[in-house]
This record gives sequence, C-alpha cells and structure tokens, in this order.
Amino acid sequence: MNIYFSGIGGVAIGPLAEIARDAGYRVVGSDLEESLVTKRLVAEGIEVNIGQDGSFLRTQHEKEPIDWFIHTSALAPDHAELNLAKELGIPTAKRDALLAKIIEDKQLKLIAVAGTHGKTTTTGMLVWTMKQLNIPISYSIGTTIGFGSIGAYDPTSEYFIYECDEFDRNFLHFNPYFALLTAIDYDHSDTYPTEQDYLDAFRQFAVQSEQVITWKDQHSEIFEDLFQVSALDESEVNATLPLNGLHNRRNGTLVQTALRRLGFVEDTDSILALFPGTDRRFEKLGDNLYTDYGHHPIEIASTLQLAREMSDHVVLVYQPHQNIRQHELIGQYKNQFELAEDIYWLPTYLSREDPNLAVLDPAELITNITNKDSIHLAQFDDDLIDAIQRARSEGKLVLGMGAGAIDKWLREKLI
Repeated sequence: MNIYFSGIGGVAIGPLAEIARDAGYRVVGSDLEESLVTKRLVAEGIEVNIGQDGSFLRTQHEKEPIDWFIHTSALAPDHAELNLAKELGIPTAKRDALLAKIIEDKQLKLIAVAGTHGKTTTTGMLVWTMKQLNIPISYSIGTTIGFGSIGAYDPTSEYFIYECDEFDRNFLHFNPYFALLTAIDYDHSDTYPTEQDYLDAFRQFAVQSEQVITWKDQHSEIFEDLFQVSALDESEVNATLPLNGLHNRRNGTLVQTALRRLGFVEDTDSILALFPGTDRRFEKLGDNLYTDYGHHPIEIASTLQLAREMSDHVVLVYQPHQNIRQHELIGQYKNQFELAEDIYWLPTYLSREDPNLAVLDPAELITNITNKDSIHLAQFDDDLIDAIQRARSEGKLVLGMGAGAIDKWLREKLI
C-alpha cells in the first residue's frame, strides 16, 4: 500500500508514518514547515516535502499511484492537498482509520486506553511496564516519552497499545481486545453537542470492546448492562504503589489490573515506581518548577493534589484553554484551586474558536472560585517571571498548567 501523509510533521501523524513504514507500507508526505519530526523522518529515509500546494502529491501519484491520503482532523476542508486528492480519486481518511487498518492487517490485539483525563499517563505506564517485562509490543502514544519513540511497530508483537482519543469520535474507529477507561467528564462540545452525546459515545466504545476495566463513578451506570465491563471500586486502588498523586495510583492500578487479566502476573509495583513519566504530565523542568497539560477542573484538582504530596507550598500558574470551553467550564470553577496558596491566572489560550462567542476575561472566569483572594490576574511578562522565581527561591513548588502557550513560555523564559 502506498500512503501519503498530509501534515507528516505532526506529533501524531509523524509516528503513524513510522509505524506504517515499519509495517511494510510505502510512505511519503508533506508539511507546511520543517520541524524536528520532519528532519527525523527524512534521516530515516522517508521522502518529505516542505510545502502543501498539491504539486508534490500530484508528482508522487504520477510516479506510483497513492492508495490512501491520510490527514489530521485539523486539516481545513478546503486544503489544497485534500481537494487534489479527491480530484485524483484517492481515498482520504483521518489517521485513526489507517491505524485501525494496520491493526487489522497485522492481526494485532488492541489494548486501548480511553477517557477524558489520564489516558496519556496511563498509556505511558502500560508501555513502560510491558517494555520492562520484555513483552514485545507495538504502540502509539499522544506525547513524547523519554524511554522510546512516540510510536513503534514490532513485527514480533501480539499487542498494539494505543491512546484512544474521543475527540472527533476517533475512538469509535476501533474494536479493542482490551480497553482501559480512566474517567468520563463531559468535554469536546465541538464534537458532542450535549453531555448525553458524549456518554453515548463512551458506551458505544465499550460495546465495541471485548473487555473493559474502568472505575465506579458518576457515569458508571451507562455500562451496567454490559457484561464485558468491570468497574473497580475506590477501595481497590493499590495504595502501596510508590507513585505521587492519587490519580497516578488509580492509573497504575488500572494498568496492573489489565496486565493480570491478560495473564501477566509479575509484581509490577517496583517497575511502576520507576516510571519516568511523559512530557507535560507533571514534568519537572527545573528546581521547584513543573509543567502540566491539564486544563479541565478535575485535572486541575488532581494535579494540585499530587503537587501537595510533594510540597506544602504550591504556586499555580494557570492558562485556560479555548474560549469555547471556558463558556462550559465557568460554572465548574469552584473549589478545585484550594490546594494552591497563590494562583496566577492568565488570559485564555484561543484555538478553534467560534467567532460569534464573546471571549470571557479572567475576572469573569474566577467569579465562583472559593479561594478567589489567592488569585492574581497575570500576563506573560517580567512581573510573572519575577513572581515565579521568587516562589522557587523560597522553596515553593511552582506548577504551570494549560494546553496552550504556557509550556513553551516556561521553557523559553525559565530553563
């Protein structure tokens, strides 16, 4: 199969191209700009064009007909390459359709990790643990990791481990052999107009899975009549796991439960204790300085709980993500910030916005927060740098949270 990847330099598409190449498919692709990912792919012998006006796609198709044009969900409907692919009669699909095809063609058993929160860390824990147990695996994870590539295909593997995202209903492309479901809290209103739509999608995901393990929570009733779903109680959290943060101990417990049910009975407490983590999930940037991708109230509360296990003095620098989401979350911002003694609240990071929706300013967003007196409205400026450095010098743990520009700013200004 001859596959063309549009946006091959992306953190999800790039590794998928490598997986496809290693699985025996011919791979070429393009991106708008050169990046570390495109440089790596070129060094590995994959032909990559910088520029997406369609000329490279046409040339490649004339040289050897393209069987499939694969693109991200972010590709605009009027994108030049997408339009040309349709004009040339090349089948088009998003990345998850290809991954499902590879899993089917190679007869792999899919272990899928899904959920509103915690899926990246849980996927990382599972990949890490199986690697340490010397179990051959293929996998794809949604961020960079320090103990391997983002994605890999091993021809000797029986299992494919995948971080299965619900955005754009991607996870419904799959029929997992085993699914780990971390949590369900309404999100992605651009894909799911109502909470019931969101819950229905997770139920369908469970229906499509042969086995599912999850937690008993406020939404577990949607699975009650499904024989393949096992729901763990909070009392089953492995409290002896030497991991900071209750949510990490929950994630680790899911991994251990899944491994036992798959027939791997080794003691994994000591292996998980050495889990190096994944990028932007409570990642240490320097002394008393951490970065985290969390941007949902439940994620904020969980990550602050982890931080307080490590320090009695936690300072949070928070950048809300997407104005459209803030209109949904404003009523949920309440007591989630109480474990932070100081909070520096930044303007919302804007991405994929509704131009007709008024942008909520920080003063509006903090109205219902219980420890509002601890909040300082901030900007990415020297004053914020001074406040962070002062807190670090006083031995306080500073945590930057958000899915937007905050991580890059922290790395550029403070590392």
